Amino acid sequence: MGKTIFFLVPYPLGKAPSQRFRFEQYFNLLKENGFEFKVHSFYSDKTWDILHQEGHIVSKTIRITTSFFIRFFHLFSLLKYDFVFIHREVAPIGPPFFEWIIAKILRKKIIYDFDDAIWLPNYSESNSSFQKLKYYKKVDGIMKLASKISAGNNYLVDYAKQFNKNTFVNPTTIDTNNYHNPDLFINESESIPVIGWTGTHTTAKYLDFLIPIFEKLNAEFDFEFWVISNEKPLAEFKNMNFIKWKKETEIEDLLKFDIGVMPLTDDKWAKGKCGFKALQYMALGIPAIASPVGINNEIIDHGKNGFLCTTENEWYESIRFLLDNPSEIKKMHNSARQKIIDKYSVSSNETNFLNLFNN
Repeated sequence: MGKTIFFLVPYPLGKAPSQRFRFEQYFNLLKENGFEFKVHSFYSDKTWDILHQEGHIVSKTIRITTSFFIRFFHLFSLLKYDFVFIHREVAPIGPPFFEWIIAKILRKKIIYDFDDAIWLPNYSESNSSFQKLKYYKKVDGIMKLASKISAGNNYLVDYAKQFNKNTFVNPTTIDTNNYHNPDLFINESESIPVIGWTGTHTTAKYLDFLIPIFEKLNAEFDFEFWVISNEKPLAEFKNMNFIKWKKETEIEDLLKFDIGVMPLTDDKWAKGKCGFKALQYMALGIPAIASPVGINNEIIDHGKNGFLCTTENEWYESIRFLLDNPSEIKKMHNSARQKIIDKYSVSSNETNFLNLFNN
């Protein structure tokens, strides 16, 4: 087994969920097993801070161009490494130029990791100017160049196997011992029930579905709706409490939820998602109510640790049931957390992750 890894990743460390919960939390495991590794992010912290803001076109262009040159010079550092772990892509625009050099010229083993249907166009309006430079089909090319592919769920695996049979499920996981562990925090419950949602501004569009449901529930129950995100959603809800996401307070904020929601549309992009919201809620013992799309069907056991709802009426009835029966929320607590510990925790996936680096 090779013992050196160079991680080429898009985002600064500690910022993006796809990195934090797919491989960053395994860094200590790699060290414990004798691996040496280096990590280089395409976006700097300063670029990341303005990336999804409106405008800043000149600044974004200069910073991204600079990052391209830095990436190129990092290619010379790869020679002494056994594996090159690529998350999503080496560069955000253009064809798989860097990946081709790494595989064909440098002859390095690429471990290619992704957790969304990233071969489909999906972007924020704040960066629509750059989309003409995006080359989504390069994902297929990177898959062909990879030695192994690490995909977040079976839907993604099925797509990847068209191009590379050496593809494996590496689920997005939760550190239920050291991070998403309610026993490590003092949880002061709110005086009224809290329904909560967490996510980035790019997924906030799914909240629109809940507006008529919450309007109907507001006529019967006194509750608050908490949103934890990097930006306040455009959708307006009665009694909505917006909390700016901060890594330092992430768990304490989530623990205020009595019920976690995850609405989705049933489309190809949503099927590729890895159920991260449900994983977070349930790891903390919070029942999850979600759309039965993709991996959500595997994570949530309907009626045991949450509910899977399709229609507006199903969503209304499930939320209403829990608001009307708070004792049921407590009953679901242990079942929800245990499901994540058994199937989607860091500790349950350690061997699977290390196997990515077996020859």
